[in-house]
Amino acid sequence: MSSIPVAVSRLGEPDSRESQNRRAVEWLLQQPGGPIVVVTPQKNFDGDSLRRLIAQPGVVHRTWRGFVGGSFDGQRVLYAWPDRKHLNDLWGSEADALVVIEWNTQETAEWIADTNPMQLLPEGIVPASTVSGEEKLLEPLPNGIDGILEYVAGMAAGYSSGLKWNEEDKLKADMMNRPERWSSVTVEQVRAKCRELGMRPNDVDTIAGFLQRRKEGRRFNVRSSYRTFQFN
Repeated sequence: MSSIPVAVSRLGEPDSRESQNRRAVEWLLQQPGGPIVVVTPQKNFDGDSLRRLIAQPGVVHRTWRGFVGGSFDGQRVLYAWPDRKHLNDLWGSEADALVVIEWNTQETAEWIADTNPMQLLPEGIVPASTVSGEEKLLEPLPNGIDGILEYVAGMAAGYSSGLKWNEEDKLKADMMNRPERWSSVTVEQVRAKCRELGMRPNDVDTIAGFLQRRKEGRRFNVRSSYRTFQFN
């Protein structure tokens, strides 16, 4: 997605939701590309500028029901108020241009860090090249965890749908059979490493979720073929 124009319209101070919507509409209309698609959580919503856009000939209005992010190939997309799950579904989309209207900063924070979109604010546009700042190199993770995550990332990259059940079972089994390996790393460290490896957002959430559950003392159901599995 980094090769296409991407922006996020954020609520400023002072500002209004309608002004925030209008910035997104104006930006998208300035981008070259295919037909326009507007995505909202439901058919009914508040927003005069979005309603005017949807009323234009050729503009398609979609809702979260039946949403498939990859279906935006060759289209210009305005995505209003997505939650984290729906932002994750945009991974790999080949839209001609994408603008997100932010509702909750907690939902969009990681997507913004990964995607580095230009930011549409009341005072003007913050270019993408100045948003993310200098990248920080991650400290190596101990006990072979770096190698494990690199292996899992490589396997997941070979599948169109991401992480498969057998790789998940290997991770879950190792976390239970080798608790000392994982005890010294935090969930956020593992999440950051997975993101650095370019894993799909849903796979990042899955792996981080496994470790969080183990930190909470919970166990996993693992298929018998992997129940005693350990990474080297």
